[in-house]
Amino acid sequence: MKKVILITGASKGLGKELCKLFLDNNYDVIGTYHNTFSSDTNIDYQKCDLSNENDINNLFNYIKDKYHHLDVLVNNAALCQDSDFDHKTSDEFKNVLSVNLIGTFLMIKYFSKIMDKGTIINISSLDAEDTYSPYSIDYAASKAGVENLTKNISSILSNLKVVALAPAWINTETVLEMEPNYLKEEMIKHNQERLLDKKNVAKKILEIVNSDKYKSGMIIRMEDDNEYR
Repeated sequence: MKKVILITGASKGLGKELCKLFLDNNYDVIGTYHNTFSSDTNIDYQKCDLSNENDINNLFNYIKDKYHHLDVLVNNAALCQDSDFDHKTSDEFKNVLSVNLIGTFLMIKYFSKIMDKGTIINISSLDAEDTYSPYSIDYAASKAGVENLTKNISSILSNLKVVALAPAWINTETVLEMEPNYLKEEMIKHNQERLLDKKNVAKKILEIVNSDKYKSGMIIRMEDDNEYR
């Protein structure tokens, strides 16, 4: 029986790279998208709004009926609504938490039911602990919550390996479109000389899935990707 992986936020960036890598490693790959997706027919793309529990429930029922089990869940999808502290609204803050934190919780709650064993990887960020910005306090707070959630869930789901990966800035399309001076300032905060290659971050995730050295409850920092170059 082929192993099955579900990747949220799979239409671009790290999510799309993960789909390619796990396809190459003979997985059945399911990827969620919110607005648009690639036309790759080898990937089972499913539309899902992670802020909508009904969407998540419908996705769960679809995967349960078609695949019957799940081996790997990567909670990769995330929302950023950067705005200055004085102009950030309650709705913006709630939207970010709804997707990044509550959506991650709901994905784990539902899909752990069809995971007898396997791995759940929650994508966090170094911003959860290391850097602070008046533009992204909601995003940083959501990722700090993801790391706390990871530790708590790891003690509840003892049959699964539940970890969080906290990378530095990655060379995704979204990051490359950012205002250059802002990105430069943020990278300086991490002492980051170059963007992480999304292919290498994907390789790190595959390694986490396959290696016993990563234990449930770990928060795995990825500050550079030299070991994969």
